[in-house]
Amino acid sequence: MIKPWIFEFMQAPNLGDGEALPSTVAAVFDEGHAFWLEAEKLGFEGIFFSEHHFGLSYSPSPNLLIAAISRHTTRLRLGTMGMVVPFYEPWRIVEELTMLDHLTNGRLEIGFAAGVPQELARIGLGMEEARERFNEALEILDAALARPVISHSGKYWKLENLSLMPNAFLQPSPPKWTTVVSTGSAEKSAQRRSKICTGFESVSRISEIFDVYRAEATRLGIPAGPDQLAIRRNISISRDAAQAREESQAAKAATLKVVAGDPRVAARSSSLLDAPRAGAGFSLHDDDYIAGTPAQVAEQVIDQCRKCGAGHFLAMLGRSITARRRETLALFGEEVIPQLRRAEIG
Repeated sequence: MIKPWIFEFMQAPNLGDGEALPSTVAAVFDEGHAFWLEAEKLGFEGIFFSEHHFGLSYSPSPNLLIAAISRHTTRLRLGTMGMVVPFYEPWRIVEELTMLDHLTNGRLEIGFAAGVPQELARIGLGMEEARERFNEALEILDAALARPVISHSGKYWKLENLSLMPNAFLQPSPPKWTTVVSTGSAEKSAQRRSKICTGFESVSRISEIFDVYRAEATRLGIPAGPDQLAIRRNISISRDAAQAREESQAAKAATLKVVAGDPRVAARSSSLLDAPRAGAGFSLHDDDYIAGTPAQVAEQVIDQCRKCGAGHFLAMLGRSITARRRETLALFGEEVIPQLRRAEIG
């Protein structure tokens, strides 16, 4: 079975250089709320909200979105993929996540990310320091997820017998996720007993990343099956395949705009070029864009998940909330999800 999720970007409307009117912002949140409620009815596994700052997204604090929707849903799993750890104090992250686990009645998924270089740079935080902060914070976060009183002595934080409140998660062990774009990050995630999610890259490159995770997890004697692995893809779906392909090209252009200036990214389409050397960043590959009729989309999603062994599929059904997006939600939910849930992943 492939578990289908929504990956929510919450792109701001195209307002040029002007500021958004309060009524426009409110409309985005209202439409998003209705969209997410419909996702529960259609059988999605859950929603992963993204975190972005200073630009195109209305999701600078995705935990607020989780809190808002949690009281109006009963089944959807809710999480962030991922919370940008270098922006925060790690002890504060844990206290907030504990609250959310209770607010969601035990439906919280915990996702961490190191952040986007352009956004980190806007507050004077370089990638080297961000990575150091991320790695050190993960030590604190992992300890705090296991016990409510923590001590730590490192470069950026010194904590002694710090009691965190609330002092207990509702779930005995909330699912933990890390976004990765390299084999090194995948290996470290396995060591932390964290599930992983990735996107952008070709299926073959993702398979390489997942293979490293599986090998390390097997060495450690911990689960390494499809339920530990997720891929995120842009979906363009329509009864008219040509329309879907056209929308897919527009989606790729939007992605290129978002990642413009990211030194980690290279745009690639040839499968001969999709294996960058370790530490060289990641590629933006055509495999990240799935387009077609519902039957064609289902076939492509299942094929990609089977090839890399992913048991979770995060669908980005457009970046902004529009009437057209509601149509794609219905098509994906009614005609693609049943096929994903019947699919067998080795």
